[in-house]
Amino acid sequence: MLSVAIKRWLREPLLHFVLIGLILFAAYGYLQSDNESDESSNQIVLTTDDIRQLNIYFVSQWKRPPLPEELEAMVEDKIREEVLYREALSMGLDKGDTIVKRRMAQKMQFLAEDIAAARNPTTEELKAWYNKNTNLFALPSRISFRHLYFSPDKRGQYVYGDASKALEKMANEPIDSDLSEPPSDQFMFQDYYGDRTTEQLSKEFGPQFATEVAKLKPGSWQGPVESGYGWHLVFVDSVIPGRNPDFEEIEQDVKIAWMGEQKQKARQEAYEKIRDKYTVLIPAPPANRSTQQSLDHDKDQVSKLSGEVPE
Repeated sequence: MLSVAIKRWLREPLLHFVLIGLILFAAYGYLQSDNESDESSNQIVLTTDDIRQLNIYFVSQWKRPPLPEELEAMVEDKIREEVLYREALSMGLDKGDTIVKRRMAQKMQFLAEDIAAARNPTTEELKAWYNKNTNLFALPSRISFRHLYFSPDKRGQYVYGDASKALEKMANEPIDSDLSEPPSDQFMFQDYYGDRTTEQLSKEFGPQFATEVAKLKPGSWQGPVESGYGWHLVFVDSVIPGRNPDFEEIEQDVKIAWMGEQKQKARQEAYEKIRDKYTVLIPAPPANRSTQQSLDHDKDQVSKLSGEVPE
């Protein structure tokens, strides 16, 4: 009896009508959602903020508001950029592009850095950090001096002896004494150097000269001291010793350095978390072959494929 009732119910036109309606409704919903997604993917929306940014950019470049036709041109340029960008993505032009990969990787780093930069440190935090990193802010010693130059090109093998004799003659002379016959040669640059660090002197005269001058005491002619140019007699006027500045003197510099370190940490921590999600497979180096041999082999293979003869 039950099977007969079921068969009778299956033959009812009302049931067929309901089933067909459900199928049509589902098909319509699917097609409608597909059309909506296509429509949204092909829709470009410019907001008020977008237009405002275009205005701001124009004013920063030209120091005046844009004319209506200039603003219209900028809007069209932005639309053109978006259209071409979407078409490039749809064609897969971003795949395998090294420049695109690097740019996207940079954006990921910037996101991590922005998170780190969102918090301002307290003064106590900066002081504590500064006390651990005072070496980063140490002020180097500075020296001011004048010199007399003795040229090896002009004096040859006698250059050191001439400089030594000149020193004997000037040993007891004050710095402002009037020497009728200067014993030195014309130097191509300055005769006086003020407030120079050892690093600066190394660049200007060479490391040996910078090291020797740093040992001299102020108030008398001393030398001869050799540089990359020749020999010099040096009169040190003053020496400002190096020191660690007080926190209050350089608080802003400390904050900038602290922010830089926080960005670096945030960037590294973000990378490590993301890196853990990936499995990286790297080919092992060929057995019993040096790196150079492998490179030479690969070069030969490429040359054969391209029809070139290896060098």
